[in-house]
Amino acid sequence: MTATTQTPAKAAAPSPVLAFLKQPLVVALILIAALLILGEVLSPGFASAQQILRLLIVAALLGIVAAGQNLVILGGREGIDLSVGGVISLSAIIAGNVMNGADSAIVPAVLACMAAGAFIGLINGMGVTLLRIPPLVMTLGMLGVLQGLLVVVRNGIPSGFAAPGLSRFVTQPFLLGLPGIIWLWVAIGLLMAFMLTRTVYGHRIYAIGSNEQAAYMAGVPVRAMRISLFMLSGVFAAITGICLLGYSGSSFANVGEQYMLASIIAVVFGGTPLSGGKGGYTGTMAGALLLVILQGILTTVHIDESGRQMVFGATLLLLMLFYGRGRAMRG
Repeated sequence: MTATTQTPAKAAAPSPVLAFLKQPLVVALILIAALLILGEVLSPGFASAQQILRLLIVAALLGIVAAGQNLVILGGREGIDLSVGGVISLSAIIAGNVMNGADSAIVPAVLACMAAGAFIGLINGMGVTLLRIPPLVMTLGMLGVLQGLLVVVRNGIPSGFAAPGLSRFVTQPFLLGLPGIIWLWVAIGLLMAFMLTRTVYGHRIYAIGSNEQAAYMAGVPVRAMRISLFMLSGVFAAITGICLLGYSGSSFANVGEQYMLASIIAVVFGGTPLSGGKGGYTGTMAGALLLVILQGILTTVHIDESGRQMVFGATLLLLMLFYGRGRAMRG
């Protein structure tokens, strides 16, 4: 009698094509193409070269602030920065008042705004790391402080004006027919990709986002790293405020509010889970463009600001079902 052995059947290997199509960046690019087609059907000319250029400018504004948001989220511990809207508003007002329409004051205005953004990020980071305040609570409290401060100081009245050079940089062709802000966004994208994949600092970000305790045991300065991430988020939000001033010409106390939720959605759209430790900025760039196109379509069908905020909130909840917050969904 011959003994026979049974071997378990091998699980079928996933199709390379299917695995490629499931990547968040690929999904975002497919959705971008689909939304452009939908927009063209709803409103002929929506996908014209001129309109796409306008969408890219708006996407660059969102993409720059989302860079800092991306870093905070990658750092894990449910990291999130809800104060970016307040930092954007504050920076736009600082820049407008320092410039006051003079090109010679652009550099001082940029330095002042970046210093303010870094300082606010420092306070956020110290509150999260030293006082152990949850990031959501700490940054939401900071947002409230900034909003109250701006309302008291300006009372909702436009303050300061953009320098002509800044307005040209944001809205007028600079190189190869593209405005300077788009080239700035590309430069930030290249810098972020290099930093996250080729530097020790980038590897440490993923390390503390994946397992903070293991990173600490390996000698990573976890507290200093997390504080630096919040500081970078403040700096990127400040840069966005400066560019937003150049785009609009003047600033209001609440001009940055629209970027708080949108910056988070752009990051999650790009495939970075809110649990951190996984993802990158390239997907976030695609997520920012996707979100701006979606906003353009909602505007085309005459949905007001409150309706768009509802759609964005529902979109974030839907994305959470796919990408999730927990570490069990990292795989």
